[in-house]
Amino acid sequence: MATATVNRRIVLASRPQGDVTPQNFRIEEAPIPAPAEGEVLVRNEWLSLDPYMRGRMSDARSYVPPVAVDAVMVGQTVGEVVDSRHPGFRKGDKVLTQLGWQLYGAARGKDLMMIDASRVPPSYYLGVLGMPGVTAWFGLFEIGKPKPGETVVVSAASGAVGSVVGQLAKDEGCRVVGIAGGAKKCEYVVKELGFDACVDYKAGKLVEDLRAACPDGIDVNFENVGGAVLDAALRLARKDARFVICGLIAEYNATEAYGYKSLRSILVNRITMRGMIVFDWKDRYSEALADLAARVAMGKLRYRESIVEGLDSAPQGLISLLSGGNFGKQLVKL
Repeated sequence: MATATVNRRIVLASRPQGDVTPQNFRIEEAPIPAPAEGEVLVRNEWLSLDPYMRGRMSDARSYVPPVAVDAVMVGQTVGEVVDSRHPGFRKGDKVLTQLGWQLYGAARGKDLMMIDASRVPPSYYLGVLGMPGVTAWFGLFEIGKPKPGETVVVSAASGAVGSVVGQLAKDEGCRVVGIAGGAKKCEYVVKELGFDACVDYKAGKLVEDLRAACPDGIDVNFENVGGAVLDAALRLARKDARFVICGLIAEYNATEAYGYKSLRSILVNRITMRGMIVFDWKDRYSEALADLAARVAMGKLRYRESIVEGLDSAPQGLISLLSGGNFGKQLVKL
């Protein structure tokens, strides 16, 4: 690290038309930036890959601006301070950053968060103790509002957000049913995460299997997938059900909008359906993180990571994530 002079980074080369491809990215080399007054230089060690990145690659209107073509791809990282011109940080500190898909980056001190790598692995701050965990916590408790004995359905149940949602709901005394792709993921969701049941949407009987797993209907649906999965949940909603719309990964690569068939259920069952963006709770992150950290320490939250090695693997890692290839939190070890 002391002798490195060249930064490697991945930029957005073109906007996807449908599925993301490796050609949408370009690897570049550039000088390692020198930190200005009030900044620090970070050597990134871990990069988070998340479904929201697909939306940022598009120029469609969204809750945040898109990544500009030829700009570094966005993403959270965990890294080590290698040079500091900020009084609050010193060389060797581990920090959480927004530096994106690159090996080095300079950032203002106010845009970094110090992390304690002695308590848990640093990568946890990109997952269960990071944005996915906080998303699960606020989405479930602030919008889903689960009550003991209710049935909570979680799609993408083996993923970074869904796996935390289900374990939190189970700890609240709910019956928890996951939806995942493939027998291995469903086995993991039930046997390791402790869900009561898991439906394999790839088995071809989504509505029938979900109905069998939820004989009393659905009280809370935590949606990460959308499309046919959300449509199936709408068909089984109970009166006054709460639907948390956290993600629609099945629709991100679509060139045509999915035609929902069960929207009448919202009216008939008086469903409360609300979209959630975790930034809406940014002033309360510490509340969620304290609770999540306590649950991790007590062994109440099981956690799994999917790791690809090297910056060059990031594009394929994201492509795999968007097609359901990940198992748990998707990360790049830089």
